Amino acid sequence: MMVKLALASLRRRAAAALATFIAVSLGASILIACGGLFETAIRLEAPPQRLAGVPVVLTGPSGFALPDEETETVAYPERARVAAGLVDRIAAIPGVERAVADVSIPVTIADTALSGHSWQSAALTPYTLSDGSEPRMPGQVVLTTSSGARPGDKVDIVVAGAPKSFTVSGVAAGPAQAVFFSDGDVQRYWPRPGFADLIGVFTTDVDTLARQLPPDLSILVGDDRGAAEFTAIGASFLPLILLSSIFSGMMLVFMALVIAATIGLSVRQRQQELALLRATGATPRQVHRMVVAETMIVSLVAVVAGMALGAFTGGWIFSVSASQGVVPEALTFHQGIIPFAAGTLAVLVISWLAAHFSARTAARARPIQALAEAAVPDVRLSPIRLLSAKVCGLATLVLVLTTVFFDPETASSVGGPALLTGVVTIALLAPALIVKAVGLARKNTFATINVRVRAVQFAAVLTPVTLAVTIALGNIYGQTTKAEAATSAYLSQFEADAVVTPSAGGISPELAGTVRTAPGVTSVTSVVSSRGWIEEPYDSKGSDPSTLTGVDGEAFTVPVTAGSMADLAGNTVALPENQAEDLGLTLGSHAKMRLGDGAQVDVRVVALLDSPSYYGSLILPASLLAQHTTAGLPSQLLVRGTGHVAEAVRTHLSGVPGITVDDSLTTSVRARTDVEGWINYLLAGLAITYAAIATVNTIVVSVLSRRREFAVQRLAGATRRQVTRMLMTESAIVATTGLALGTVTAALSVESMALAGGSIIPSGPLWIFLAVVLATFLIVWPATAVAARHAMKPKPIEAIG
Repeated sequence: MMVKLALASLRRRAAAALATFIAVSLGASILIACGGLFETAIRLEAPPQRLAGVPVVLTGPSGFALPDEETETVAYPERARVAAGLVDRIAAIPGVERAVADVSIPVTIADTALSGHSWQSAALTPYTLSDGSEPRMPGQVVLTTSSGARPGDKVDIVVAGAPKSFTVSGVAAGPAQAVFFSDGDVQRYWPRPGFADLIGVFTTDVDTLARQLPPDLSILVGDDRGAAEFTAIGASFLPLILLSSIFSGMMLVFMALVIAATIGLSVRQRQQELALLRATGATPRQVHRMVVAETMIVSLVAVVAGMALGAFTGGWIFSVSASQGVVPEALTFHQGIIPFAAGTLAVLVISWLAAHFSARTAARARPIQALAEAAVPDVRLSPIRLLSAKVCGLATLVLVLTTVFFDPETASSVGGPALLTGVVTIALLAPALIVKAVGLARKNTFATINVRVRAVQFAAVLTPVTLAVTIALGNIYGQTTKAEAATSAYLSQFEADAVVTPSAGGISPELAGTVRTAPGVTSVTSVVSSRGWIEEPYDSKGSDPSTLTGVDGEAFTVPVTAGSMADLAGNTVALPENQAEDLGLTLGSHAKMRLGDGAQVDVRVVALLDSPSYYGSLILPASLLAQHTTAGLPSQLLVRGTGHVAEAVRTHLSGVPGITVDDSLTTSVRARTDVEGWINYLLAGLAITYAAIATVNTIVVSVLSRRREFAVQRLAGATRRQVTRMLMTESAIVATTGLALGTVTAALSVESMALAGGSIIPSGPLWIFLAVVLATFLIVWPATAVAARHAMKPKPIEAIG
């Protein structure tokens, strides 16, 4: 009976049902999308392309077990190579038909970044000659048919930043563009003699092969072979896990607030109707069952739509992230049944809980009391709600205060939970906060009286407004503050009048020599960037790798408190003084480091630096660090000089494709931080959009529920324009209150992050705040105006009747 009544009620309350439908479906779609990102991180599958023809691929270890950790293994940020001498040993294993060592040399042809290999490794795809012959002599190459080249053509190829002229000896058919060198040229250009990137093994007996291999080799078969081809796959695991889990947790909280506010508003609008049901004999249990049934019917339909939208949203987020370089394009996006089941279940549970608590309050009220509260809602907070608000508020203060004592990376991680607890506190205290805000008005008007009396109803609008403002300001200013602190710390280490960066590979000694001959150049410093760990003495940072920077010139400008940077040669290191103190290292001490490719190196401390440990790099000789990176070469040149040296270097290298010359180090560093922050902006944008839509929903439902009130006002002599002006004023009060509360909540979190980074004022342009203010009113006012026009469309006497 109550289910039938619920269905009949839904037909008459389409606006409230639509608002719930939108909130639930959009929330489900975002959760399902996050689940897809999480599953993708767990699987980390990248089908092989160039290695599709070889059944087994052997690589170096993909990661190592941390000291003092029982099970945790971290992935290496660089490619861990294998000894090329293993090829003959592997080829002699029973069941092995052939073993082929492969190396990848970054090259550029006409501004297109490719990889160069030995012709022997063409069998791993396989590539097959369609014209000409294999490269037997130095200076010969084989290109793919897609290049349009023919045997005998001359082609300019940039290898390690240096342009070289080659003769096309043959053309091969294959799945993607590639370059194949002669064995002599591979030995000439490969920076790690005696090592290979991987070994391809043609065998059908993987078990026998595995038993006779060194235990530190990784054996890859099936789609796992793609990880050997695309080195960035392994490094994507932790960022994707953190991104999907943190954002989905944040969205769960936001969605719970929005859905609870929407459903609560819908139930409160029916207070009089539910009271009449009670007065005519309906039991509290029957009323409760009817309200919950209405909500769950809408929610069930909404999650179906959310599943369809979630499939699209997840793929869209992943594809856009890949196009921006946030995740490797070769990584395969997975969104199986588990993300759909988990997202659907979470949304349905949230919807049921919201309906249960909203309906319980309405069902338990006495009929006479419910009729009175329908006319004048009670704005007092229940003891449980007040206690919950105090707990969340206290948690917010604790998080904000403790953030000041953390390093910037940790502070940015704590800032998110601080925003969450702050928003939950505001949502719980929303009715009381609205009453306080209206109390600041100097005079009473219809608008202020309405907002004060209907504080519970307007609290449902205030919650998503505050939510949108907090997400926008907290995430955007949090990211800009973090990026500015990291950029400033990095720039404080160097001085450069021009920066030379290759599009692929690294900087060869030949290119560095060419730059030195440019007019106005006084010094050139090679820079290598990587990540690594200090194993002994054990660094408490654990799985978080330290930034490693290799230098070999005069551009490094961090003050030295002990030792000398002139001694930075061979197996040596310079590190921040306070980090050395934490590790118990002094000048002349030895430490064991695990570099990015897994190599363990014993280094001697030759200098202590006056730089913060949380952003300062461990400084190594460029020649030492470069040989333990994937490229095997320096990644940048920092140029000092006189006059317009950047333009002079740019002109001097105009004939070298794939080379970028920036006027300062700031340009290249900001480009890198922009990529890192892009995904945060994308996901924050989705959350803001969700909150904005929820704001429109609650405004429309709130305004349409007051049709009879507007009709009475119009019969009493008020014009449509006057009623609309009253509604716009009410919306302005709620929007201003939401802006103020959201700004304060975001400011507490962002300011603590700024203090942790050594700054007093958060970084970021003022126009972002002004844009958020403008966007808030552009969301609230048009929604109010449209809803008001629709609410006053019937004649007053018809609306009352």
